[in-house]
Amino acid sequence: MKTILTIQNIVKTYKMRDGVVNALNDVCFTVNRGDFVSITGPSGSGKTTLLLALSGLIRPTSGNILFENQQLVGVTDKELAEFRKKHVGFVMQNFSLIPYMTAIQNVMIPLGLNGKSSAEQKVQSSSVLELVGLENRFNHFPRELSAGQQQRVAIARALVNKPTIIFADEPTGNLDPLLSTEILAFLQKINKELNITIMMVTHSPQAAEYGNVNIRLVDGKLLNRSTN
Repeated sequence: MKTILTIQNIVKTYKMRDGVVNALNDVCFTVNRGDFVSITGPSGSGKTTLLLALSGLIRPTSGNILFENQQLVGVTDKELAEFRKKHVGFVMQNFSLIPYMTAIQNVMIPLGLNGKSSAEQKVQSSSVLELVGLENRFNHFPRELSAGQQQRVAIARALVNKPTIIFADEPTGNLDPLLSTEILAFLQKINKELNITIMMVTHSPQAAEYGNVNIRLVDGKLLNRSTN
């Protein structure tokens, strides 16, 4: 299998008033294309910090991150932004939908940033909304959608640019158990059918089981990497 991410000795420290905090401490592992990686660990273990570092939203203090052999550490902010636009989709716990925009308008945002025409934006956004089962909700505002439907819109927005990898931070954190199962099953489906690599932070042991690879962090250190 092709390695898509190589994480080498990543360290992330924060200077606090009462000393230095090691959010990540010498973390090393690899991710293959098509993996569904669940990242688990207690609160404060560095899960979200790891996700932010791998997606280029924060810079590690030291260490290397390679995406398809492309160095992500030491490049410019513009190069990181281009990496995210071309390769990355995000799904967050709070959905992060713009409240005054309809479902299709929310999904169109990444396409607009990539310079697609209005016609192209509508065609591609309609297609992914149909893929997530929201063909009858194009013109609904977030407040008119259930929590599960809002998360489906967020997933559609993450998919619309055909990313190589989706970073999901507690994607079921605001959903009840039934909706959580529905969203996790859908993420697993797009992982398998579209071969999109997924890296998901979760506190839920049940959610973690959807991944074929499990990364467990404790106090910023990689405690275990296992495969299902």
